[in-house]
Amino acid sequence: MADAIVIGAGLGGLSAAIHLAADGHRIEVLEAAPEAGGKAGTFEIDGVRLDTGPSVLTLPTVLDEVFARAGRRSGDLIDYVVFDPAFRYRFPDGAEVTLHHRVDDTIDAVRDTLGARAGDELASFLDYAAAIWEAAAPSFVYGDAPRWTTLLFGGLETLRAVSKIDPLTTMQRAIDARVHDEHLRAILLRYATYNGSDARRAPATPNCIAHVEIGLGGYGVRGGIHRLVDALVDTATGLGVRFAFDTPVERILTAQGAVRGVASARGEHRADLVVANADAAHVFTSLLPRPRRATEDRSMSGWTALLSTKKRERVAHTVFFPRDYVQEFADVFDAGRPPEEPTVYVCAPRLSAELDPWKDREALFVMVNAPTADHAFDEDEVRAKAMARLEAEGAIEGAEILWSRTPQGLADRFPGTLGALYGAASNGPSAAFSRPPNRDKTLRGLYYASGSAHPGGGMPLALLSGRAAARAAQEDLLCSASA
Repeated sequence: MADAIVIGAGLGGLSAAIHLAADGHRIEVLEAAPEAGGKAGTFEIDGVRLDTGPSVLTLPTVLDEVFARAGRRSGDLIDYVVFDPAFRYRFPDGAEVTLHHRVDDTIDAVRDTLGARAGDELASFLDYAAAIWEAAAPSFVYGDAPRWTTLLFGGLETLRAVSKIDPLTTMQRAIDARVHDEHLRAILLRYATYNGSDARRAPATPNCIAHVEIGLGGYGVRGGIHRLVDALVDTATGLGVRFAFDTPVERILTAQGAVRGVASARGEHRADLVVANADAAHVFTSLLPRPRRATEDRSMSGWTALLSTKKRERVAHTVFFPRDYVQEFADVFDAGRPPEEPTVYVCAPRLSAELDPWKDREALFVMVNAPTADHAFDEDEVRAKAMARLEAEGAIEGAEILWSRTPQGLADRFPGTLGALYGAASNGPSAAFSRPPNRDKTLRGLYYASGSAHPGGGMPLALLSGRAAARAAQEDLLCSASA
């Protein structure tokens, strides 16, 4: 019998397992897939593993702290990659904007391509975004899940912090008020997609993502993000964590208002603590003995693919914008259809992960935003539009699709998600308060550690979600021991 069972070996589950095991607990991780990583998955060709999920790591100190909890150094386990140039944004009118690893270089590049006013406005916007981050991070990222009562009765200091996070306007309105160049507006609006939200409706608070990526910098991992996953699994195993792959959990066992373990096809696994590193909607609707209602406001999904193409001069990440980027949000969230003229994102592992195993060809990861799987999706049409844009831009030649996944494929792989990449969308000022906290409110011994729980989606936030779930579990264990 384990002290705690973790459902899922995604980043949140691995983080929770490491923190709990470091506290001396016996941990068993049950994973439905044959490998760890969750949405940070892989596809193998010619003996080379290619990432099929995230490719940019922000806030690397969060990962460093997970390894440090186990007495290890991240530098001994993985190598960070600094890609510079970092991002290149290309527009149908021929404009091209390059972002660099250092923020000063980025501002200089914007001044050179879009003009002095645009460079000044970006610098000012990043100051605004940094102020949001500094005010929001303690409560909305690193702390416990925020509650309305905390804000209402937190005193003057709390009210000042709330005013700085700009929750009563939208991302789009805040950007439009501060930035006049349409190209720069599109670049900043795109950060809404980092948690799958609608820039027209999401509160301005997620504008802080611009500070996190542009101001603080993004990194790759040499060999691919899966090397990070492998290092986390190795760290957990070194602490005595046991893994059972190909073991989907069928239900959570409960008695007298508390968890008693889980049931899988292999039988019952008993424990008084269960950490769910699964989509909260899946837990609510399929794993609990008494189903609960899950949020209906899902984040966006996407069509993703791995291509093989002739090598080209390029940067680590390239984004090909449409003529009207705001229309993309209307297509996905209002019309429930793939964008009529989609933005196409391309990541080159040769540069982002220093993964260059072939002489004349290279792999590219491609993504197009899309609605969730409960809407119509014509993969042939989406693929044709994406490939046509890349060919017209000279980004690919003689390309072959190695692997692809639709919103329905994502939904099948991650039950309960409907293909949503980040759980609930942050489309409203109350979004941060409706995201599930890391400790279940009614069922003792149940905790949540995933991108669909507090503090949200993305690699560093999933790792923090695992840490928060482990802390909550440890607090409850200490209270039980002292009672």
